[in-house]
Amino acid sequence: MSTVVGSDPCAWAESHAYRRGVQEEADSKKEICHVTSDYLWSMSEDCLDDVAMVFHNGPEVTYRDLQKTTKKVVLMLQGLGLKKGDVVSAQLPNWEEFVYINLACCTLGLVFNPIIHIYRGKELGFILADAGTKLLFIPEEYRSMGYVDMVKELAPKIGSLKHVLVLRSEDTSKLDQIFKSYELLVQGVDQSSEFSVPEAPDPDHVKILMYTSGTTGTPKGVLHSHRSMAAVVDNVVNFREINESDVYYMPSPLAHITGYSACEMIVRTSLHKAVIQDKWNKSDAVDFILDTGSTFTVGATPFLVEILDECRRRKERLPTLKSFACGGASVPPELIRSVSEILENCQAFRVYGSTEVPLVSQGLTARSELERAATTDGRIYNYDVKVIDENGEDITARELDGELLVKGPGMFLGYTSVEQTEKAFDASGYFHTGDIGHVLSNGDIVITDRMKDIIIRGGENISAKEVEDVLHEHENIREAAVVSQPNERLGEGVCAFIILASDAALTLEEVNQYLRLKGLAKQKQLENMIIVDSFDRTASGKIRKDILRNITWGK
Repeated sequence: MSTVVGSDPCAWAESHAYRRGVQEEADSKKEICHVTSDYLWSMSEDCLDDVAMVFHNGPEVTYRDLQKTTKKVVLMLQGLGLKKGDVVSAQLPNWEEFVYINLACCTLGLVFNPIIHIYRGKELGFILADAGTKLLFIPEEYRSMGYVDMVKELAPKIGSLKHVLVLRSEDTSKLDQIFKSYELLVQGVDQSSEFSVPEAPDPDHVKILMYTSGTTGTPKGVLHSHRSMAAVVDNVVNFREINESDVYYMPSPLAHITGYSACEMIVRTSLHKAVIQDKWNKSDAVDFILDTGSTFTVGATPFLVEILDECRRRKERLPTLKSFACGGASVPPELIRSVSEILENCQAFRVYGSTEVPLVSQGLTARSELERAATTDGRIYNYDVKVIDENGEDITARELDGELLVKGPGMFLGYTSVEQTEKAFDASGYFHTGDIGHVLSNGDIVITDRMKDIIIRGGENISAKEVEDVLHEHENIREAAVVSQPNERLGEGVCAFIILASDAALTLEEVNQYLRLKGLAKQKQLENMIIVDSFDRTASGKIRKDILRNITWGK
């Protein structure tokens, strides 16, 4: 990674084959882009005392607080010798320190690498080595997980790692060598001299490095520039017409692209406030939404399912909540339809995107668009999308399923791996998403499957998502995940892992009878059904289908 992100973090990307032939076009369309820290340091006095963020079971943070504490972190990082282009990693929960560190990195032109807090030694070691991390922020402990011992074991193997700053440490005497107390360093910053805001980084340089928590393969390091992240935030603000009356409820990890965007948005707009939930609990979530008057949110399917469960139990209708953008995991149409029945003023809708191309679609927010919101993945906004068949032919206009290729201002620069980057883009600069779907003539996008999720039975492709959508309509099924399993004669068969509703029971024959009644072809019926209590998930809420496939294929 150190050979990729250096003193000029963007130069490497411009040399890649996928940029050739499209660079001149891209340059001609560039507009002036202010990095996020520009907004922080140029904020007018009359809004500094406005509340920017509210942390569940934590503080209210004003814009003045953001400026004051970010300044201390900037000075601390400078004192540690960090230079523009260096990688700073942070494996933190949803604490306010995450926000200060991100803004300080932006101010100094450092590459910020947020890491999901649930990752343990294997994942963390891979990320730190691949990123070439020079400084790492960790909590001493969080939710009974110790971080210091884990990192002490990894540190000797990470040649680039020079500093590990431990947050909220109760016993700093245990910290030695490269391990230091974050709080003590911040408190020891000399603020006697006048603070001068450093020159803003080039908006086309790398801003963040995030590792995908996909369902297959080794994590990929995704590089976004200041410009691409600005486009991601602007797309949401402009499409949804965010204003000063809005309150953005965020239950997702701030280290995930969804949560991270919330941190960026409150500084870039200073119009609304964000309310951040730390530990997920559906009862706390409903209380927090009520207490803060939250108006909109973006989250994975499990968040919406559990919030609705709690509202049903309480007969609570969350009157201030206007919209719930749902993505990151399979979103059953019936779930979207049920929201308007349970919640007083809320429209839920499906959205589509990934860490590489966040929020390609922005959903459908009007009540009159409810059925489209339930059955499509929303309206494409500020991205170009084309669909290709197995021969690479553009079939977009025919509204047929094929692989989705995406290009737009919110698209990432590339991966930390040059080889992975070159494979990911076509000659015109479109990103191969690996997702299958089609685009309707009205501009809505419909995701039908992931390429890895296709079950090939006797030479015929079966959509796992199609079967899942029907299973989710069964009253005795809480959640289902469909994967392939070996079939001696046909190559692959259909297997469903199912979480049953409370006190429910189902047999394989009963489920297949239901699928037949719903009109599914015989080849789409289940050959096997495995009842489970829960699913392993990625940080974004996606079911780890690689684990399920390993079970069915005996790996």
